[in-house]
Amino acid sequence: MRRLLAILSFVTASFLAYASEGTPAPQIVNVQGRHTISLDGLWKTIVDPYENGYYNYRMQPHSDASSYFADRDFDADRTVLYEYNFNSDRTLMVPGDWNTQRETLYYYEGTVWYRNIFDYKPAPDKRVFVYFGAANYDAVVGLNGKKIARHVGGYTPFNVEVTGMLKEEGNSLIVKVDNKRHTDGVPTLNSDWWNYGGLTRSVLLVETPMTFIRDYSVQLKQDNPKMVEGWVRLDGEQSEQDVVVEIPELKSKVTVRTDKDGYASFEMKVKPQYWCPENPKLYDVILSSETDSVKDRIGFRTIETRGTEILLNGEPVFCKGVSIHEEMPYSASGRAYSEEHARTLLGWAKEMGCNFVRLAHYPHNEHMVRVAEEMGLMVWSEIPVYWTIQFDNPQTYANAESQLVDMITRDKNRANVIIWSVANETPHGVARLEFLKRLIAKTREMDPTRLVSAAMEKDNIDATTVTVKDELIEYVDLISFNQYVGWYDGTSEKCDRMNWVFDVKKPVFISEFGGGAVYGRHGDVSERFTEEYQEDLYQRSVNMMDRIEGLAGTTPWILKDFRSPRRQIVGIQDDFNRKGLISDQGGKKKAFYVMKKWYEGK
Repeated sequence: MRRLLAILSFVTASFLAYASEGTPAPQIVNVQGRHTISLDGLWKTIVDPYENGYYNYRMQPHSDASSYFADRDFDADRTVLYEYNFNSDRTLMVPGDWNTQRETLYYYEGTVWYRNIFDYKPAPDKRVFVYFGAANYDAVVGLNGKKIARHVGGYTPFNVEVTGMLKEEGNSLIVKVDNKRHTDGVPTLNSDWWNYGGLTRSVLLVETPMTFIRDYSVQLKQDNPKMVEGWVRLDGEQSEQDVVVEIPELKSKVTVRTDKDGYASFEMKVKPQYWCPENPKLYDVILSSETDSVKDRIGFRTIETRGTEILLNGEPVFCKGVSIHEEMPYSASGRAYSEEHARTLLGWAKEMGCNFVRLAHYPHNEHMVRVAEEMGLMVWSEIPVYWTIQFDNPQTYANAESQLVDMITRDKNRANVIIWSVANETPHGVARLEFLKRLIAKTREMDPTRLVSAAMEKDNIDATTVTVKDELIEYVDLISFNQYVGWYDGTSEKCDRMNWVFDVKKPVFISEFGGGAVYGRHGDVSERFTEEYQEDLYQRSVNMMDRIEGLAGTTPWILKDFRSPRRQIVGIQDDFNRKGLISDQGGKKKAFYVMKKWYEGK
């Protein structure tokens, strides 16, 4: 009983500590279109596996003044006892994960404190926000000695308002980042990718007018592609303003008046060139209020299904795709974050003949989405509702929905995003179905213009006949599923005997298939982990897919080898999932060319 009371006391104290921390401000879209000041670079860090900087020895939360958030001059008075010192500790690069920057942190899961000291001259007519592209997974933000916000979720952006809190010299920004996995987390304890910890994307100061354009949507009208419709949302005290939306190249302009909540919707006639992989046309779109102006590059296209076809701009399109994890392209692999990383990874996809990418299994950095849009690559974007999570836990659902909302908010104006995905390989069950139905409903509420799906799993009718029986099919736009015939299900020759049947007339989309190989490892076609086995498996797989009626797209697993602690065969896997068509050092395996040839014929 005494132990139970102690645990309850700790949980209650932890909850109260976090409950006292503020929530981030609503997400500012198109940060690239704002005046920003980069805080990227070397940050001082403290590795704190016992969270001593947050809890005392009774596991009760410190006050701000007693925690590592306190703004201390460690070197001013040597008579004062400090058992930590940001000044003398080591550094980590931001953006970046800690696992691949420091050998001792390779497998580390826990808390690392980050500190950046910066100067800033406040402007009297500006608001200021600290913008985080992502922090994995639980981030508590402190400024000048006080906790100011907390964000949970490792792959979506958040921003914290700091207007009036900054000094001209010596601002102390401290972030407690904790990447421990939790049973009620999204994702949960078990996954097949590396749990990279840290400030994994850029940190910026964002300046805005006192009342600014925080969010907007600009898209073709769903039932009339000769019209653009959308909305704008102001943030600030001057909520009622005239807002002009203009597309100069199309000579289109409309003026609307926002209401007391800062919101206005609009419509305008247009005759654009449609965005498509062959012509990824983007237009300057300028939104101007009485106090603010922001410019974006936006494309216009329609996406829908008809029977077993996916229609892009009213015409059938086959999604020649590949799945991608957010990992750096070459041997210094870690969490990818830059435009250069995006151009390399997506360039490989284009070289293979792709017009589509699945960004798995979480929202990737914004460079990936925007560069893909420029390059003419359609996108499947998803949240990490992965394998078995706590589908009956309301807090887990709230976490998943929050990540979904953040993803859609950031990328809803990107023409190339055609599919929102709410899950990957989740088990059948009542709680899971209700959980995913709610996510699908939320997706359609926020964005009724795109397709919604999930990566499901195949079901065997008999030894050679396969289908998908998931009840979720009724609620999604695609019959999308993962299958590993020839790898986890028999050997490659089994592909020759498989038949696929579907009762529902929706587009069929194979969101994963493939098998592993070590680049440069050669042997008999029957030997696993050789390039020859993978090549043979891919050739038989595409032959099998040619027999699937209604197939509308594929995203083989995966573009390149990626780190995963599940993959433990020394000399073969070495903490890498080897299913990549390209090695972790950029070498193209023989199966890459099988896909390239098949896509050339599509």
